[in-house]
Amino acid sequence: MNYLEFEKPLAEIEGKAEELRAMAKTGGGMDLTKEAEALDRKAETALRELYKGLTAWQKCQVARHPDRPHCKDYVEALFTEYTALAGDRAFADDHAVMGGIARFNDQPVVVIGHEKGNDTKTRIERNFGMARPEGYRKAIRLMDLADRFRLPVITLVDTPGAYPGKGAEERGQAEAIARSTEKCLAIGVPLVSVVIGEGGSGGAVGLATANRVAMLEFSVYSVISPEGCASILWKDAEKMREAAEALRLTAQDLQKLGIIDRIIKEPMGGAQRAPKEAIDAVGKAIEAMLKELSGKKPEALIRDRRQKFLEMGTKGLAA
Repeated sequence: MNYLEFEKPLAEIEGKAEELRAMAKTGGGMDLTKEAEALDRKAETALRELYKGLTAWQKCQVARHPDRPHCKDYVEALFTEYTALAGDRAFADDHAVMGGIARFNDQPVVVIGHEKGNDTKTRIERNFGMARPEGYRKAIRLMDLADRFRLPVITLVDTPGAYPGKGAEERGQAEAIARSTEKCLAIGVPLVSVVIGEGGSGGAVGLATANRVAMLEFSVYSVISPEGCASILWKDAEKMREAAEALRLTAQDLQKLGIIDRIIKEPMGGAQRAPKEAIDAVGKAIEAMLKELSGKKPEALIRDRRQKFLEMGTKGLAA
C-alpha cells in the first residue's frame, strides 16, 4: 500500500496490525488474532475520520494516487471486444491517449481516454497521461468514426494537462485541443465523460465537452494545477494548498457550480483501496448517463450539449 502524506497515522496502525500477523505466523503458536483485529477496527475508524473531511489539496493527492485504477483498467473491466485504433493518420500514435471500438453492456460504442501507466516503464511510454497534438487528433478521428456509424462515445479523463513540450507546440498543441473540443460539440451521438483522476486544463476539456460529465468523488477538475496556480499568483509552488482551495476543483464544488452533472461515490479510502468497487460504480454511472440520452435525435444532442456549455457561469446573474 502506498500511503499519502496525510495518511501517516493510518499507515502506523495498519503497519502494526501486519506486524502482529507476521509474528503470529512465525511465533510458535502465539495467537495475536484479537490484537490484530482490534487494530483493524482502529484503522477503519481512522480511515473514516481522515476521509470524512478531506481538504481540496488532499483530494488532489488522492486523485493522483499511483494505485488508483487508470483508463486501461476501466476498459478491460467494463468493455468487451475492445479493438484499439492507433494513430492520427498525420504524424504518429500518441500512447497517452488510448481508444477504440468496443461493447458496453453489449452495445457498440467508441471509448477514448487518457492513460497514465502504472509503473516506471509504462508511465514513460504513456508520457504520464499528458497527450501531444497527435493524441487529440486521434481522438478527433475516433469521434468522426463514432458519428459516421452512430456509436455513442465514452471518454475517461485522467491527465495533469496536455503536454507543454517544444515538439508539441511546434505541431500545434493549442489548435489540436481546440479542434478536439469543437468535435465534441459537433458530433450527433451521445457523448458521456467521466473524470476518473485528474482533469487538468484544456487537456481534459478536449475530451470532456460532453452531454453528461461525471466525476469520481475524490477526483479533481481544474483550469490549472494547484502548484502551477501558486507559482503564478504567489511565485511560490509551496502555496499549493491555498491555491487548491481557491480553484474550487473538487467534484463537490464543481457540481454546485453546474460544471459537472453527477458525482460517483468512491469506496472508503478512495478508489485505490477497492479498485473493482470503484470501476463497477463508474460502469453504473455510464450506463445511467447513456440511458438518459438514448432515443434523442442528433440535432437535439448537439443543441443540448452546446447549450449546456454556453450556460455555464450564467446561472444567478440575472438576480
